[in-house]
Amino acid sequence: METQELHRGRLIDHIQLVVRDLATSHAFYTAIFEVLQVPLGGTGENYFWADELFVSTCQSAAAQGHLTGRHHLAFQAQDEAMVQAFYKAALAHGGKDNGAPGERPYHPGYYAAFVLDPDGNNIEAVFHGKAESSAPSVKIKF
Repeated sequence: METQELHRGRLIDHIQLVVRDLATSHAFYTAIFEVLQVPLGGTGENYFWADELFVSTCQSAAAQGHLTGRHHLAFQAQDEAMVQAFYKAALAHGGKDNGAPGERPYHPGYYAAFVLDPDGNNIEAVFHGKAESSAPSVKIKF
């Protein structure tokens, strides 16, 4: 088994999305992850994953044969330009507008964009403005 490296320590350990068309979702997430500088972790016949996100068909063992429905995922962006690039990449690869890039009232400096992925999941990229982080993530190797 090859060594893999995960980054943990944020709020969410992992999320699984069960999708209708894996190839369409793969193209969508590959495009937005390229902009957000998140590498794909791996692929299989009925799935692909990146960091804490696992995307599969309902035929994967983890999905137990069911579509999961509509979810909201928010990915961290490094700056406002990355949020804008995320939005453009998502729309160019099958996403639908669900909130153009701009400041939101959640807290000062909250700059985000929202799109619906090909299965209707609400996908967000957010830059929280200038803030200090104790660490970018926790690295786990196995």
